[in-house]
Amino acid sequence: MRNTSAGVKWCQIISIVISFGVATSLWGQPESNSPNQKEKFVNRLAKESSPYLLQHKNNPVDWYPWGQEAFDKAIELDRPIFLSIGYSTCHWCHVMEHESFEDEQVAQLLNENFISIKVDREERPEIDHVYMSVCQAMTGRGGWPLTIIMTPQKEPFFAGTYFPKSGRLGRPGMLELLPSIADAWKNKRTELVQSAQKVNEFLQNSNQKTQGDELDVTILTDTYSQFVNRYDKVHGGFGTQPKFPSPHNLIYLLRYHHMTGDKTALMMVETTLQNMRLGGIFDHVGFGFHRYSTDKEWLVPHFEKMLYDQAMIAMAYTEAYQITKNPEYKETAEEIFDYVLRDMTDTRGGFYSAEDADSEGEEGLFYLWTIEELKSILNESDVTFLTQLYTLDSRGNFKDEATGQFTGRNIFYLQEKMTNNDDLERLAHIRNTLFEHREKRIHPLKDDKILTDWNGLMIAAFAKAGMAFENLQYIETAENSAQFLLKNLTDENGRLKKRYRNGNSGLDAPLDDYAFLTWGLLELYDATLNTAYLSEAIQFSRIMVEDFMNPEGGFYLGSNQSEKLIVRAMTGYDGAIPSGNSVAAMNLLRITRITGEVNWAEMADKLFKVFSKEIENAPTGFTSMLSAFLFESDRPKEIVIVGSKQDPVVQQALKRLRTEYHPGNVILFKDTDDKMNQLNPIANWTIEHRPINNQTTFYVCEDFACKIPTTDLEQAFQFINE
Repeated sequence: MRNTSAGVKWCQIISIVISFGVATSLWGQPESNSPNQKEKFVNRLAKESSPYLLQHKNNPVDWYPWGQEAFDKAIELDRPIFLSIGYSTCHWCHVMEHESFEDEQVAQLLNENFISIKVDREERPEIDHVYMSVCQAMTGRGGWPLTIIMTPQKEPFFAGTYFPKSGRLGRPGMLELLPSIADAWKNKRTELVQSAQKVNEFLQNSNQKTQGDELDVTILTDTYSQFVNRYDKVHGGFGTQPKFPSPHNLIYLLRYHHMTGDKTALMMVETTLQNMRLGGIFDHVGFGFHRYSTDKEWLVPHFEKMLYDQAMIAMAYTEAYQITKNPEYKETAEEIFDYVLRDMTDTRGGFYSAEDADSEGEEGLFYLWTIEELKSILNESDVTFLTQLYTLDSRGNFKDEATGQFTGRNIFYLQEKMTNNDDLERLAHIRNTLFEHREKRIHPLKDDKILTDWNGLMIAAFAKAGMAFENLQYIETAENSAQFLLKNLTDENGRLKKRYRNGNSGLDAPLDDYAFLTWGLLELYDATLNTAYLSEAIQFSRIMVEDFMNPEGGFYLGSNQSEKLIVRAMTGYDGAIPSGNSVAAMNLLRITRITGEVNWAEMADKLFKVFSKEIENAPTGFTSMLSAFLFESDRPKEIVIVGSKQDPVVQQALKRLRTEYHPGNVILFKDTDDKMNQLNPIANWTIEHRPINNQTTFYVCEDFACKIPTTDLEQAFQFINE
């Protein structure tokens, strides 16, 4: 369960709903769950595609998927809605399911007093966002599983996260909570409805967006200063614990360093990336990063692996490599990609969503090692080497969550970077042996749904790394995913679908899908210079404007083509990944520089203004949007190359532009060998850009005002680096 602080703590609505101290169960003692319970019950979720919903298909709870059928039934039976939101790899979602939703006593309470709805937050992020904001406002906390109780009109009056079956340590349990709320629904309906109306008013007000002042460039330094104040000088990262990678923050600091030359910004990023790679948050045997660290040392992770983390973290390491040329960062990014290609890539081209933290009912079991097990696999010398390297012992460094006692199991983590080549070769051999052994274990659940937005991030990551590392396989992987999405996750009108699984695509795509896939396509154009990707990116951006744009500026999370929720939500705040509005802002600015059409920049300007007040209040929560603002502030250049792709001068120029760190540049290529793959009519402003004396010619422009064209590569790069 992840907890986040809320900015609003304005109501104590639950006080009128329930008095936990006097609440009693309406039912007797629970019966023991039958070992054949999964065969006893089959509910409506059995027809769904989401792995998370399918996890609950054999619960005795009479679950409904989100849909009109559930709300009509609630109106017909005059019952409140019990809404539970989670995702397939969520540890505390599993705990609550096992304790409560598999329990027939709890199920009876739910089935007789509520209409119960399950939602996969990864498939329906706009629903999750609306009700998570309610939970944070009402309780000051947020996380998953998210528990909401609301009227049949979708208006919430109670919110929380994880609840045990029975109350403990002052926390109410389901056996106390459900009867009390059922009683309040029957006997205190007026108060509940009034409370729901207050929540609804809060939602409406919090999503009313008006334009503020223009952002001032000083906000970039203010943001940097806040990171300096929060920086952990010993372990890297920001804050104490839990500690999230938040790679979009690191990318912001890298770009701030590029603009200002500030060495502290780069130092903070490098220290963080180095300590993350040493820590237990990194899977030293199978590669890839776990979700977050439960401590400030990066030692004990929450073990789930998310596709979006792999994408964003890989991009941070890739950009760090471009700046520093430190091979350690390239190697770490490559290890992430090794994991994704091996375990998270569908044979048809898409990327899977996540791997669970749990296996065999225990968190982290798949990734942990006892000394005895290591001795059974390795020779004595290698065990000694590994024990000293990773500071392993018989007590273990992993504690049981319930008892707080050490379990005898160890997480691999390094206290310092290895530099000895012989030791590195020896470790690689040992790692391969351990990996082969670990593969025989029962694997954590893999959530194999393919999500458009997260795939967009992964496309961007592979394309970026393909350019930076000159790795054609990575670019081909990005292209395969893009082609898969374009074929399988678009409808007959060219609009996106959210999710693909088992041959079926479905669900209207919200904002993030359009923004993130556009990002991936723009990176693919940079990597391939294939204008088809550019055309698709621009077309998806046009649909985004048509279906999601707020006239005041920015974009709603949900399309005007989709189901109407109680509020049409809009946010620019970065969570685990950048917000859709932040990525959209960068896309709009890049497309402006590509096409020369200023209307895209005008939309970006309105977007900045509509979020400017929130940015000024909490700038480190908007680093992705500020990266877009920084892009405009760091004198971006349009670089038009006119020539043959076969010309060594063109190849040399592209190599330098792709491997060096130029985050503010836009590359446009007019191929004199391929008239069909030129930029017209996408970038009409380049029509007059022609080769001089049949030689490759460079036009280096700033705000579309170009330097004198040159056929001299070094002169071109002098213009670029001015």
